[in-house]
Amino acid sequence: MDGFRERRRATAWLQQSRADEAGGIGLTDEGTHGLFAALGDVDIQALSMGKVYRFVAGVDQQARPLSAQELAVLGDPMAALLLRQGKFPMTVQDLLAELPQPATTADQSVYLISEAGQIPPVAGLDLPRDMRFAITRATSGREVDLLVSTGANGDPATTFLQVAAWDPAAKAFNYYMRISPVWVWAGNSLAALAPGSRGNGCFDSHINGSVVMKELKLPWINWQSQAATIQLASDDPLRGNPLYQQVIGAQNLELTVRSLISRWTASRLAVVTQDGKVEHPDQLMRHLFTSTAVNLASTATQSSTITPSGGDLTLPTGFWLNGDALLDDLILPVNASLPAAPAAHYVASLSTFDFRLEEKTSGFSQPGDTFFAFVVPEAAYEDNDVVRQMVQQGIISAKFAACALMVDFTNPIFSPDRAQLMDHVPITATDTAGLQDQIVQAIVKSAAGLPPDSPESRFATGWALSESAWPQAFANRIDDYLGHVGMRIRTSSGFLDYVKLAESRRRDFKAMRLNEFELTLPTTNIPADAPRLRMNDDGTVVPSP
Repeated sequence: MDGFRERRRATAWLQQSRADEAGGIGLTDEGTHGLFAALGDVDIQALSMGKVYRFVAGVDQQARPLSAQELAVLGDPMAALLLRQGKFPMTVQDLLAELPQPATTADQSVYLISEAGQIPPVAGLDLPRDMRFAITRATSGREVDLLVSTGANGDPATTFLQVAAWDPAAKAFNYYMRISPVWVWAGNSLAALAPGSRGNGCFDSHINGSVVMKELKLPWINWQSQAATIQLASDDPLRGNPLYQQVIGAQNLELTVRSLISRWTASRLAVVTQDGKVEHPDQLMRHLFTSTAVNLASTATQSSTITPSGGDLTLPTGFWLNGDALLDDLILPVNASLPAAPAAHYVASLSTFDFRLEEKTSGFSQPGDTFFAFVVPEAAYEDNDVVRQMVQQGIISAKFAACALMVDFTNPIFSPDRAQLMDHVPITATDTAGLQDQIVQAIVKSAAGLPPDSPESRFATGWALSESAWPQAFANRIDDYLGHVGMRIRTSSGFLDYVKLAESRRRDFKAMRLNEFELTLPTTNIPADAPRLRMNDDGTVVPSP
C-alpha cells in the first residue's frame, strides 16, 4: 500500500493520488474531500477483514462494523449475493466474477470516461489520464440493479472501487466503497435527504440520493461514445484489459441513468406523500425553485474543427432556458428557432478570453476550448424529473410548474429570483391536496406589497392567466426572448457577452462538489472574482444583483 492514497472525487468517489510521495495511507483532505478524513481518525490497519463497516458521513463519528441484523436488512445485490455470503472481493475483476454470470451480454455493460481522454497521449507528457470504468449489471431480471465505478488505469487492488446497488425492499440505492481491507456501507438514497448526511460523503455528489452522470446528453462529453473515442497510446496496457475490450458507447448509459433516476424519484415520491400528506414539502419544491444539481452540456461540434469561415454554431439549448422542462415536459408551443452564432465570433472569443485547458497539479496547459465546444452547466435531469413526476401525480399542476420556471426562465440555473420563492414553501408536513394552494396563496399575498418586477409578482402575474391562455402567453415570452438573443448573438459584442455569461455559470459550477477535474471546463482570463452575471428577457447580459 506504500505510495498510495484512495482519495475522494465526487462522482468517482475515490481517486488514486499520483502525487502522494509520503508513503502509507494519508488521512488529509487536501481540498479534494479526502475520504479517509471523512472516516475520522480511524486506524485503517485495525479494520477487520471479513466484515462490512458502516460510515454515513455527517451522522457517524467513526466507522464501525455492521451488526448481523443491520446487514440482513440490506436487500440489494451487493449485500445479498456477496457480503452476506461472506464474499469480500477487493478488485473489480473479483467482484464481477463473484456475481452470477450475466445471462446475456445485455446484462452487463462497460463504459469509459476521462477528462483527458481527447488529449493525445504524447510520450513524456506528465498528465493524469484519470480514466474510469462505469459498469452496469442486471443481476435479477432485465433492469440494472448494480453499478460499479472504478479506476481504469491504476492497480485494481488499490485504485478506488465503489458500488451503488438498488435495494428492492427499501426501494432505494445503497452506496458501498471498498476501503482495503474491508467494504464500507456509506448510506442509502434516503440518507442523501436527511439533514445530517445531506451533502456529506458520497452525498456531496449524489446530492439527491440518485446515480449521477453529469454529461448526460449528446455528445456525452468526456465519455467514449458514438461521438468520440478516448485516445490511448499504442502500447497502453489498458488495451489488454478485458473490461476495456467490452467498452460500449455512453449513449447507452444515458438511457440507463435516466431510467434509474426516474425509478428512485417514483419511490421517493411514494414515501414522502403517503397518508395523504407531503413530508418536508421544501425538500420537493427545491427541485423546482433551485438548482440542487446540474448537468453539463455542449455543442456537438469539436472545437478544433471550427474555423472563422465555417458554418454557424448552435449553442446548447440548456444555456438559453430549461428546454427539457418548458418545451419537452410542459410542451409550451414555442415557435422560435435556437440562436446560432457566426463561427468567426466563437473563434475570436478563444483569443479574446485566452481559452486554455489547464491541469495545475501536473503543469499541463494547452490553448483552446474543451474538445466539444462551449461546455456549460444546465438544469439537472434529476431536478426536472422530480418536477415532472410531481405534475404527473397531481402534487402540483403543470401551470404551477410553468409559473415558477418562467419567473426567471432566462436563467435556468443558479437563479436567486426563483430561489426566493422557497420562502413561501411550508417546511412541515402538509396535506397533499392543499400544498399547491398554500404556496400560491403565500406568494400572491406577498406579491401585493412588492414591486412588479419581484419574483413573487412575476409568479402572481403568470398565475392570474386563465387555463387556456397561460401556455401561449409563456410561449410568446420565450419566442420574443429567443428572437432578441438571435439578433444579439450575431454581433461581436453580443456573443462576447454570452461567453462571459457562460463563464459566470461555470464559476458557480466550480463551487459545487460535482466539479471533480480541472480539465472538465476551460480556463479563461476572466477574473475569478468578476461579478456574477444574469440574462435579461431582452437578451442582454447584466451583473446579477
